[in-house]
Amino acid sequence: MKTREAKRQEVATLRALLERSAAVFLTSFDKLTVEDDFQLRKTVREAGGRYRVIKNTLARLAAENTPAAPLLKNLTGVNSLVFADGDPVIVAKALKNYAKDHPTFIFKGGIVEGRVIDAAGVEQLAELPSRQELFARLLGLIQAPATALVRALSGVGRNLAVVIDQAVKEGRFPAS
Repeated sequence: MKTREAKRQEVATLRALLERSAAVFLTSFDKLTVEDDFQLRKTVREAGGRYRVIKNTLARLAAENTPAAPLLKNLTGVNSLVFADGDPVIVAKALKNYAKDHPTFIFKGGIVEGRVIDAAGVEQLAELPSRQELFARLLGLIQAPATALVRALSGVGRNLAVVIDQAVKEGRFPAS
């Protein structure tokens, strides 16, 4: 059994993670094997997140006076938190892919940018394009007019060269 000081330290650590994470996902993992748990932790780590099994009372204490309070106030059963330090979409996608193969792993909700979302909201978040994909699409949209202009300008020169070449071949324009 943990000492009071160890519990205080754990509450402080959880509070710090809740306050600095871009997103937090509340999950339940009933009957996962050790191997499945290892794979889950690896999946979360590769997606840029942190996975933590929590004690419900300590999580509720850590969430007091934070945006996570409504999400963590009435916890029951076996729960865990996944903290997304970077892009929450990437972590949500990784969790959703993991959940496809492990039906006992379920979403209960989450917090994204200070807003509490339910399990359906986590699913919707996982279907969004990642931040990198959005930047790539935006860059493509910005570059499209410039690319079209370059194509048009090079086409004018190419067409002019074809017309002059044809005129020379037909003898309408003297070759130099």
